[in-house]
Amino acid sequence: MKNLANTAPRAVEARGHELERPIAAPVQGSIPAVGVRPAAVPVRGSVAAAGERPVAPHRGRTSAFCPTRRSLLRGLAASAALMGAGVLAGCGAGSGATQQGSTSAAPGSKLAAIQARGQLNAGVKKDVPGYGYYDPAARTYEGMEIDLCYQVAASIFGVSYEEARERELVAFTDVTPKTRGPLIDNDQLDIVCATYTITPERRESWDFSSAYRTDYVGLMVKKRSGFKRIADLDGRIIGVSQGATTQGLIEQMLKDEGIDATPEFLAFSGYPIIKSSLDAGNIDCFAMDRSTLAGYMNETVELLEPEVKFGEQQYGIATKKGSDLSAVVDQTVLDCAASGWLDEKIKEWGLV
Repeated sequence: MKNLANTAPRAVEARGHELERPIAAPVQGSIPAVGVRPAAVPVRGSVAAAGERPVAPHRGRTSAFCPTRRSLLRGLAASAALMGAGVLAGCGAGSGATQQGSTSAAPGSKLAAIQARGQLNAGVKKDVPGYGYYDPAARTYEGMEIDLCYQVAASIFGVSYEEARERELVAFTDVTPKTRGPLIDNDQLDIVCATYTITPERRESWDFSSAYRTDYVGLMVKKRSGFKRIADLDGRIIGVSQGATTQGLIEQMLKDEGIDATPEFLAFSGYPIIKSSLDAGNIDCFAMDRSTLAGYMNETVELLEPEVKFGEQQYGIATKKGSDLSAVVDQTVLDCAASGWLDEKIKEWGLV
């Protein structure tokens, strides 16, 4: 039996795809959508490569607004104003929302920088249907996390949710587990809302909002494989995403459940590559959060022992450590949860 401690995932190169390059370079390795810019370049409303036609702004689906906790947001505005940065009315405030707070800013204010720029730079997924997905036909991003980014922008700029979308107040950049943290650190992104699991280790490096979604790890296998139990994965190859916590969670589950299995792990740079590798027979299992796997389910695959729930994942919005933006983002998430807006979006995007 192999020693689990020596089963660190090794990065692989799928046919026709390269492993990810340094952060400043285009991220290759996930299947690129037509016309998508490199991950490090924020895009207004959606994406367009240099020299292409302007991209239509993301219109997406709309729903009832979150009620604003105006008193608390006014308190946040007052605090930011003392530092020279204005915080504006928050989470999906109605169409009559007005600016609250000063437009002047002290050096280093993240809120003031966003307001001066006129857009929120948000890191999102482009290959996770229901959360963050780039539709190459419509040339737009869509999903629950895309909608949530607009709620954050509405809070920052003191406008309604609808107006935030209309005015394209969010510039989207697709991120991967390898790029999301560094892009916050170097200020290319203001927030990352991309199925980013909150962990104690990550909290040491970045601020996280309250959780807006809870999920569990799933194990997708081909129906023709004949696998019936998790123990059948002994000696088999499990595909996971680079930079994710999935391998450690699986190893812990095997230990906790007393399952005698020692699989091998291969780390890939994108979910589509993992799925295509499963379909091609290059790996035996695609392991990821269940709601992510739901976007790749079809009649040829199934979850292995879905009744075994493990690896609880709580998703939060990440911001720069100590940023004056962090409190506003957190309050936006809390408001949207309290109003039922998040539950509505989870159902709307089929994430139940």
